[in-house]
Amino acid sequence: MNRNAGFWIRLGASLVDGLLVGLPIMIVVWMITGKWGNEDWISDTISGLYSLLVPVFWNGYTVGKRICNIRIRKVSDHQPPGIGTMLLRNLVAGLVYGLSLGICAIVSAFMVGLREDKRSIHDFIAGTEVVYD
Repeated sequence: MNRNAGFWIRLGASLVDGLLVGLPIMIVVWMITGKWGNEDWISDTISGLYSLLVPVFWNGYTVGKRICNIRIRKVSDHQPPGIGTMLLRNLVAGLVYGLSLGICAIVSAFMVGLREDKRSIHDFIAGTEVVYD
């Protein structure tokens, strides 16, 4: 049985993803388009596809999760997430977070930090958990 990953390690993995994947994407797009950061939908789209597809094709890992030795898996059968699971996890949960004006994102952070199973709102929506390898 793998141990559930808590708030700090998950935050660390997100920061590593931002530095090692997000920043290079933004730099390349800036060099091509001349637009930086949130002004450009291209880098947002590439980053969104990265967070949606890489865990599907890489056994629940992103680059940051791999470096931090954690991964996403389905709660029901402990298998890596499929595309439907990741759509629920990213898009549907993103809508919930957006419609709540970020309040649900804050609640999720507390859930990951305080719940014994370390699952957030997007984990419950998608039926996933993040565990150490």
